[in-house]
Amino acid sequence: MTDSTAAVRTARLTALSDGVFAIAMTLLVLDIAVPPDLDDAGFHHALRDQLPNLGAYALSFLVLSQFWRDHRYVLARVDVSATNASHLALIGLGLVALLPFPTALLAEYGSAQPLATAAYATGIAAVNGVHLALLLGCETKDAPADAVQRLTVIDLALSTAVFAVSVPLAFVNPAIGMLSWTALIPAKAIVSARQRRAEREEGAVPIG
Repeated sequence: MTDSTAAVRTARLTALSDGVFAIAMTLLVLDIAVPPDLDDAGFHHALRDQLPNLGAYALSFLVLSQFWRDHRYVLARVDVSATNASHLALIGLGLVALLPFPTALLAEYGSAQPLATAAYATGIAAVNGVHLALLLGCETKDAPADAVQRLTVIDLALSTAVFAVSVPLAFVNPAIGMLSWTALIPAKAIVSARQRRAEREEGAVPIG
């Protein structure tokens, strides 16, 4: 395969990826609505009923934004013109497109149904796992692995592990399962700070 053909395939996959992420982010908001023609009490009650949906939307928008950044970084580093890499990337996009469904489950039943929390955590862990597999298992482009890529691998591994562990925790107690996700906040903050420093020092490809 020529370099120009590989570049075209990568560009097409990048364009498809941007479209999938844009649609998935848009679908998240479709469950947020207030019925028309309500009286004052009904209006305020309907707004309160939408709080779980708003919370799930905010969480999932942030998660999808990070997935988009990770995906762009992976496409810049991995030779996605190879068959195995392109298949993995498409699997990841399929999982991203599916995320609005477990997000809706989490909003409606997360605190009451363990399966809803577990389904959401499984989806998040799966997307992170695909990105991790792409970086670790597929042929990279000319640039060797650098500090930024190693830190990205650590970030993806941590995210995959935390959400995977929260799946069985959700069946013990959904609230505990969701609370375990907060462990990623300080971990991601530390990794992100080191990534930015490594980018400045090495002139690496910026993430996102």
